[in-house]
Amino acid sequence: MQLRYFFIVMLILAGTGSTLSAQNERRFVREGNDYFEEEKYVESEVEYRKALEKKPESFEGRFNLGDALFKQEKVDEALEQFQSLTSATDDKTRLSDVYHNIGNGFFAKQELEKSIEAYKEALRNDPLDDESRYNLIVAQKMLQKQKEEQENKDDQEQEQEKKQQQDQQQQDQNQQEQQQDQQDQQEQQQQQQQQQQGISKENAERILQSLEEDEKELQEKLRKAKKAQQRQIEKNW
Repeated sequence: MQLRYFFIVMLILAGTGSTLSAQNERRFVREGNDYFEEEKYVESEVEYRKALEKKPESFEGRFNLGDALFKQEKVDEALEQFQSLTSATDDKTRLSDVYHNIGNGFFAKQELEKSIEAYKEALRNDPLDDESRYNLIVAQKMLQKQKEEQENKDDQEQEQEKKQQQDQQQQDQNQQEQQQDQQDQQEQQQQQQQQQQGISKENAERILQSLEEDEKELQEKLRKAKKAQQRQIEKNW
């Protein structure tokens, strides 16, 4: 985005105090322009500030100071300088130049909507300003591209969020199924243990009952044997 700045043409002025001050102001502006052309932007800033010390309302000094600041990437300071000039003149050509540079400042900051409005204002003041028209088209295309990229990004984020939710739901379901399987397995083991314990108890009762029957049978045999012995003794007598 090309900046605009003002050249100062040397004038032959009368030698009064006021004209001398104006002459000094213009000299500093010319020197600042020379440095600017040589891409010595720090030096040009110094000269423009000297000009403004001589004539604070100097439109050329203030405008070109904004350019020098912009070239040093002091974009916020440059914008402040240009914006202060929107009420400093009624000249439509100058206003077009001011808004053109304001548009460039916002464009550099990627504030494209503000940049677009500034270029439109430049064209309102000078409908034949092809450079501002070109910059306006570029800024509009870039803004449209940004919006499309943001929409795509939003769609991707939504899709990713949806997938994460589905994965989480599947994970929760798998975890629930795993917990249910573990619970079923535990219940089955408990049932088996209970069955084993029940079988062992029944076996123990049968064994005890068998022992008791054997004991009765043995006692019966002993009782019979004892009676038989007693009868034999009585017979011998």
